[in-house]
Amino acid sequence: MRQSVFWNRVNRVLLYLGIAVLFILVVFPFYWMIVTSLQPQDAVFSVPPQLWPKHMTFQNYIDAWNSAPWLRYFGNTLFVAVAATLISLATSSLAAFAFACIDFRGKEVLFNLVLSVMMIPAATTLIPNFLIIRTLGWYDKFYALIIPFAASVFGIFLLRQYFMSMPKELWEAAQIDGASRLRYFRSIALPLAKPAIVTIAINSFLGSWTSFLWPTVMTQSQNKQLIEVALNAFLGEKGQQWSQLAAASVFTTIPIVILFFFVQRQFIEGIGGGGIKG
Repeated sequence: MRQSVFWNRVNRVLLYLGIAVLFILVVFPFYWMIVTSLQPQDAVFSVPPQLWPKHMTFQNYIDAWNSAPWLRYFGNTLFVAVAATLISLATSSLAAFAFACIDFRGKEVLFNLVLSVMMIPAATTLIPNFLIIRTLGWYDKFYALIIPFAASVFGIFLLRQYFMSMPKELWEAAQIDGASRLRYFRSIALPLAKPAIVTIAINSFLGSWTSFLWPTVMTQSQNKQLIEVALNAFLGEKGQQWSQLAAASVFTTIPIVILFFFVQRQFIEGIGGGGIKG
């Protein structure tokens, strides 16, 4: 009995140590970014390293903000991310509902084909997609940054699982009340799938907000640049000004952190849940 209690305590200590190590590995880079942004340039590589600035300054934030039209970049990124997210939610929810609740020939084959897209590395489709965008005349336009993100295979899969887990009695009761499939989808299925919808929305929004390679290829003019592309250009302009680079990284990260704090509960429910628990 005592041996069992001892090993339970050992396992608990090891678990807490593992969580602590993981927490440090994840959080410390962000902490160091903030510390660097608050230090004068000549203190960044001081030995020993300063875990907290001895001479704190916010001048790096002022200089970094005044060095580029960040409001324009934030506006561009917000517009693209919101538009892509809304379109992705519409397409994903409709496709998922069809795969989950409507019987048609070849449904399983088509669904497996959709899932197989997740196995294809995005880099392999970069050139074909670029040629399509050029042919459509969308190069250096917001269309090129929104339409390719207007469908989410992950979203289709997650919502399909939610819709399939809903009791069939809900649809039968809706039929008795004279509801069509579209009415059932809009009034019953979608509200019950809210955790999954929030998860897909966050995933899509973050994907657009942090996208770098595709916007770099598809935009040329400065007034179309997104945050990540602008941050990379800022890196090239500032070179060794690490404090200003850290400051720019901090204020471009803040909107995402704030968003996650507001919706983290729904995000976790959407990832961990399987739909309606009967």
